[in-house]
Amino acid sequence: MSTVTTTKPAARMSAPAPGPVLAGEGRIGLRANLRHIGALVRRNALQIKQDPESMFDVLFMPIIFTLLFVFVFGGAISGKGNQAQYVNYVVPGLMAMMGMNIAMGVGTGVNDDFKKGVMDRFRSMPIARSSVLIAKIVVEIGRMMVAIAILLGVGFLLGLSIKTSVPELLFSIGLAAVFGSSLMWIFILLGLTMKTPQAVQGVAMLVLMPLQFGSSIFAPPSTMPGWLQSFTDYNPLSNLADAARGLINGGPVADSVWMVLAWSLLITAVTMPLAVRKFRQKT
Repeated sequence: MSTVTTTKPAARMSAPAPGPVLAGEGRIGLRANLRHIGALVRRNALQIKQDPESMFDVLFMPIIFTLLFVFVFGGAISGKGNQAQYVNYVVPGLMAMMGMNIAMGVGTGVNDDFKKGVMDRFRSMPIARSSVLIAKIVVEIGRMMVAIAILLGVGFLLGLSIKTSVPELLFSIGLAAVFGSSLMWIFILLGLTMKTPQAVQGVAMLVLMPLQFGSSIFAPPSTMPGWLQSFTDYNPLSNLADAARGLINGGPVADSVWMVLAWSLLITAVTMPLAVRKFRQKT
C-alpha cells in the first residue's frame, strides 16, 4: 500500500501592507484641525506651567521698559517734572514694542523644538503641519496680552489716563495683537531657516533695533532729521503706535489703523505660506 503525500500549495505572496500615512498628507477637515490646534495649545501651555521662568520676559519687560523710558527720556522730551505727560505718549507706543519683542521668542522656540526632536514626534502624528505653527502663535498672543495688561497697569500707576473710552482701548489692544501675530510668521520663518536659536536671536535684533528706535514709539518724528522722518513715516511700528495713541488719547486714527491692517495682511500673506512650506520641507 503506497502512501500518498500531499503538498500544501505555496503560500501566495501577499502585497506589503501600506505604511502609515504621514502627518499632513491627505485632507484634514476644519473641525479636526481646530481640535489639533487646541491640543497643541494645551501642550504649549503645560510647558509654560512646568517652566515658569519662561514667563519672566512677559512679566518684567513691561515694568522695566516703562520705568526706564519714562524716567530717562520723559524729562528730556516733555520737560522736567512732566513725566506724566510722556506716559500718555510712550505707553501706547510700547504696546507696539511688546508685540515685536514677544514675536521674536516664537522663532527661537520653533528652532529649539527642532533641536530637541519635538518636531519628529509631530511628524508621526496625523495632524496638519500648519496646526503646530498656529498653536504657537495662539499661545504667544496670550503671552502678549499678559504683557500688555502689565504695561497698562504700570502706566496707570504712573499717570496714564484714557481720554476716549474702554472700547477704543480694547480696540487698540486688538490692533496690537493682530500686528504682533503677523510679525510672528516672520520670526517663525527665521527660526526654520537659521541653524541655532542664537542665530535667530542675533538676526532678529538686527531687525528689531532699527524698526523700534526709528519709529514714533519713544519720541515725536518731528525732532528727527528729514531722512529718518521719511523712514519713520513708512515704519509699521510708527503706524501702530500712532493708532494706539489716537485710540487712547483721542485724535484721528483712520489712516494709521488702515495702514496697520494693511501691513498685517501683507506680512501674513507673504510669510505664512513660506513658513508652512519651509516647515513641511524641514520635517
